[in-house]
Amino acid sequence: MATAHKVSQLRLPPLPSIKDIIRLYKLRALRELSQNFLMEPRLIDKIVRAAGHIENHVVCEVGPGPGGITRSIIRQAPRKLILVEKDRRFVPSLELLADACRDRVDVDIITGDILKTDIAHYIPKDVTTDWYDSPPQVNLIGNLPFSISTILMIRWLEMISKKEGPWAYGRTRMTLTFQKEVAERMSARMLDKQRCRLSVMCQNWCNVNYKFDIPGAAFLPKPEVDVGVVTLTPLKHPLIKLPFKLVEKVVRQIFSMRQKYSIRGAQTLFPEKVREEMALKMYKLAEIDPVTRPFQIANMEFARICEAYNEIIKMYPEFENYDLRAPKKVLQAQQDTSQ
Repeated sequence: MATAHKVSQLRLPPLPSIKDIIRLYKLRALRELSQNFLMEPRLIDKIVRAAGHIENHVVCEVGPGPGGITRSIIRQAPRKLILVEKDRRFVPSLELLADACRDRVDVDIITGDILKTDIAHYIPKDVTTDWYDSPPQVNLIGNLPFSISTILMIRWLEMISKKEGPWAYGRTRMTLTFQKEVAERMSARMLDKQRCRLSVMCQNWCNVNYKFDIPGAAFLPKPEVDVGVVTLTPLKHPLIKLPFKLVEKVVRQIFSMRQKYSIRGAQTLFPEKVREEMALKMYKLAEIDPVTRPFQIANMEFARICEAYNEIIKMYPEFENYDLRAPKKVLQAQQDTSQ
């Protein structure tokens, strides 16, 4: 009976449907912001359930749009809901929801770009847990725009590595939507055709759980691809215990020539005149076969490669700042310094 009582308390007052909200406020998805509205309530609830038990939690929703997922989150009775929405057109519909649950859920509506927003500023300090304990009562949930999802994920992984932002409170969990191909890449294991830089980076700092797919037809407008829902829980200890920038650089360069022998990409970590010698030295230290292709390398083997690279730059500090992607003038200066 207690459970039924809770459900009745969390029932929102009569509100216009999401379709009505879209018509009422004359909202339309903007292609330039990669906006797609999820219209199917059953699937919306499924995303929120994938986040697990969020009652009395602090929840940050990224890109709530007209508020479909927001309603489902509110019905789960979080303690506080932080909504980060770049598009000001959605503020009136989100304010409508905030007003409807005013006495039950504390709602902050932040109008800003998630790439520039300090979510941690809005999270109460008393939710903090030790990194090595269970995750805190904080959840990030979002139907991410395709255009920023990978950039945002890499940025969040760096914050996880430094225990900054929402991860200053502990191992904050994420439940996010991605373009299906991106979701597959994040969870791809060794030998998988989707294995890439994102696979290694995500799996190095998080437990990645690909939950389910959502057909593109469930969205308005219908995207050309299906969507994957992924949950990520930061690991207590990363597999590669080295600075984020170093790991990202090594993994990125090795996957830059994905179909070739992995040592070909690894060579680009070093200036041209010494790259063959240094790459072979690195692979020997790591005990990796130079003719292995990038997608054939296991996460722990990447750990050995990164550790070998770290040893080499300790011996040859001039290689540390070498970056093949640098502008030509800078690159030439780096080449000259290493000679």
